[in-house]
Amino acid sequence: MSRMITPHSSATPAPAPAPAVRKAVVPAAGLGTRFLPATKATPKEMLPVVDKPAIQYVVEEAAAAGLDDILMVTGRHKRAIEDHFDHAFELEQALAAKGDTVRLDAVRDPARLADIHHIRQGDPLGLGHAVLCARHHVGDQPFAVLLGDDLIDPRETLLSRMLEVRERYAGSVVALMEVPEEQVHLYGCAAVEPTGEDGVVRVTGLVEKPSREDAPSRYAVIGRYVLDPEIFPTLERTPPGRGGEIQLTDALQELAAGGTVHGVVFDGLRYDTGDKADYLRTVVRLACDRPDLGPEFVAWLKEFVAGLEGGASEDERLAA
Repeated sequence: MSRMITPHSSATPAPAPAPAVRKAVVPAAGLGTRFLPATKATPKEMLPVVDKPAIQYVVEEAAAAGLDDILMVTGRHKRAIEDHFDHAFELEQALAAKGDTVRLDAVRDPARLADIHHIRQGDPLGLGHAVLCARHHVGDQPFAVLLGDDLIDPRETLLSRMLEVRERYAGSVVALMEVPEEQVHLYGCAAVEPTGEDGVVRVTGLVEKPSREDAPSRYAVIGRYVLDPEIFPTLERTPPGRGGEIQLTDALQELAAGGTVHGVVFDGLRYDTGDKADYLRTVVRLACDRPDLGPEFVAWLKEFVAGLEGGASEDERLAA
């Protein structure tokens, strides 16, 4: 059940197993300005992807990887997120009275995914600050961070893979994806060295949103992290960076210089729901994959696209 709480060096594997990761932090305090006016009164994390809000996919991913304690770092006007992951007694009673077990299970599922907590970030001082807000909840244990704008396809096992790498190497682990050169300025980019393990690299440096000339590689950090609690004192001494915000990338750069950051290279399906075009692609892709919706939707989509390619009129396309 959801509940509100008050804020408060080497690339070789570690000789002893690292502590198990059980907690996750989901920063969700952004204003969602790219989706205005839809996000004026609705949190961007609650925008629907087919029939579930985007943030539910993120929590389901964390739960599937074995994380059962999740802290949402939210802001003002985000009460809808808290309500979604809580029980809705009146609605549940109404569905139960009708014998609508399918919808009843769908309504109950979010609250059953994990032990979910909420805290408010207060000042919007960047991702690093949002992570720092989780310090008292996390304590001295390693934890995962999942950004709500980044949806990983439910069939992928990226987070589980990152947890395995953390268990072997200790330290912190970031998810990396190779991006086109013209997109490096949109991400934090990593300098890397091989570890001898397929798909796992040692991160030796990080640069936040570099120019093409300054990018150390085309390996971009995407919105999945497994962080050692060492990140907290590092964030505390990290001065504000780009935009006057405390950048998580800057703190990770300090840890990387000490040899305690590894990267998992991901080449699977990822969706950026913070971008309008990619948000639409996400909805279409996941709708096509649904056994209850896919066949009918794909058939319509093929007709619609064929009409576009064939120069059909607007009336003909609408009739399709």
